[in-house]
Amino acid sequence: MSNQQNNQDAQLYRIRHSLAHVMAQAVLELYPEAKLGIGPPIDTGFYYDFDLGPDEDGKPRSFVPEDLEQIEKRMRRIIAGKHSFTYKEVSADEARQIFKDQSYKLELIDGLAQGSLDEYGNEIETKPVISTYTQDSFEDLCRGPHIEATHQIPADGFKLTSVAGAYWRGDENNAMLQRIYGTAWPNKKELNQYLQILEEAKKRDHRKLGKELELFIFDEDVGPGLPLWLPNGGVIIDELEKLAKEQETKHGYDRVRTPHLTKEDLFLRSGHLPYYAESMYPPMEMEGVRYYIKPMNCPFHHKIFASKPHSYRDLPVRLAEYGTCYRYEKSGELFGLMRVRSMQMNDAHIYCSEDDFEQEFMDVIQMYREYFEIFGIEKYVMRFSTHHKNGLGKKYIDNERLWRKTEEMVRRAMTNGDVPFVEVPDEAAFYGPKIDVQIWSAIGREFTLATNQVDFAVPERFNLTFINSEGQEETPLCIHRAPLSTHERMMGFLIEHYAGKFPVWLSPEQARVIPITAAHNEYAVHLQQRLTDAGIRAKADLGAERMNAKIRQAQLMQVPYMLVVGDQEVQNGTVSLRRRNNTRQNNLTVASFITTVQNRVTTRSGEL
Repeated sequence: MSNQQNNQDAQLYRIRHSLAHVMAQAVLELYPEAKLGIGPPIDTGFYYDFDLGPDEDGKPRSFVPEDLEQIEKRMRRIIAGKHSFTYKEVSADEARQIFKDQSYKLELIDGLAQGSLDEYGNEIETKPVISTYTQDSFEDLCRGPHIEATHQIPADGFKLTSVAGAYWRGDENNAMLQRIYGTAWPNKKELNQYLQILEEAKKRDHRKLGKELELFIFDEDVGPGLPLWLPNGGVIIDELEKLAKEQETKHGYDRVRTPHLTKEDLFLRSGHLPYYAESMYPPMEMEGVRYYIKPMNCPFHHKIFASKPHSYRDLPVRLAEYGTCYRYEKSGELFGLMRVRSMQMNDAHIYCSEDDFEQEFMDVIQMYREYFEIFGIEKYVMRFSTHHKNGLGKKYIDNERLWRKTEEMVRRAMTNGDVPFVEVPDEAAFYGPKIDVQIWSAIGREFTLATNQVDFAVPERFNLTFINSEGQEETPLCIHRAPLSTHERMMGFLIEHYAGKFPVWLSPEQARVIPITAAHNEYAVHLQQRLTDAGIRAKADLGAERMNAKIRQAQLMQVPYMLVVGDQEVQNGTVSLRRRNNTRQNNLTVASFITTVQNRVTTRSGEL
């Protein structure tokens, strides 16, 4: 990246940060009793959290869209005032006096004074300087950076976009605040481009399309975060699992199955309970024994590996499973299929020697690339997540030597394989470094897809060994990988990526036969059966609606192919083909149509 680009990004960051302060000033001017939370810049703009207090009925007061319009107007008035941003360092006592009426700020000041938390409530290593920034009559707890003055903010380059609830410090036991999101760009043109993407994203929202295309539902009697897959969604899941099985067979995996629950001892031994207890469902007790439903598959796979002795000649051992796991995600963090409590993981564990590590690790990366090609994913980033020594013994396994060794092994493998990656500190798994995969959909929306993790610690806890070439026992490394993530997250991505227009091989219904009148129903049924026998998912619409209404319904359900049949088609044994993209082809033989569809399916083509 050029210095010019770096400077532009830094300036945009400052603009976004400054707009958060301007928004907070505007809100306080309109709602003087409001309490301020935090207001950081983010990738596409900024947000700020507010507590407006109770309404007339004693319930928490919420912003409405009309409020955002008024706040925006007030923000532009503040910007026009050309106010300077002034930095000032203060003592903890001075800060407490400045923010004496702001309870959330006082809590943050206490964290700063103790040297444990920054002004956003994040853990920090060293005691920070307490500072504020002032513009006009507004002063906020902040370390910056900011622009020099409000006139540097492009008044036509920002917009307030939405309001959402957010627990203070992300803890559902704390107060629910109102979070106003805004977006900011260097000019009106770039703002409008981004707003167009947002509008397209709304149309592609997997929650909206999931309902319209009858893919999945959530039901309160079942519970939040526990999706129910409808028949159409079940078809796509089956196709994804079929793809995974084919790929894993090609790459030398063996498939296993494990139970949904286990004795507490297994997770104590693996170390998951101390680290993941808050994300696990509470235990159940039977006959004096405590059981947990599983939040991950790896301890079970370790037991399978340990069930018989291994030689170095047996390695690598690759165990794969689409195992259903359960995690107690906080209510405020649940989001459609992207954050759920029940999930089917495209999971596998590779047990290998250090000598085999690089080849095995890169084979997983190659599998990612093969999936990207199939799904038409053109933009992706590999995030190399490492540990931080301050987290040893708390957040991470306490073995600095092995952390550094395995991190260097991953770094070397990625470099030798010429795979671009970005290094991100303090985001590793508790047992080792990992690669997290970020992908972008067809409209440029970013998703976190999957992970490729190195485990140097847990195999030893399970006494996993193999006999090496020198006849000695050695502990294998374990690679945890999930290229297709979970069914839930992958489905959420694919729905938005394809806007519900799935490629033929993934489409729940690949062809719909539409008779022009009831007189053609018999031929339609015969044709539907012939397609089914050829392995094509097809239905015949024998309803009483007119032909055009049937075509419209098929289009709404994004069926790739509509086969219209009338007198001529019955007489000639042909079909009139209408594709989802509105192209047509008349007098097409049934055999030719079947061959085309079968080719699209077997090659997993993205073409119609």
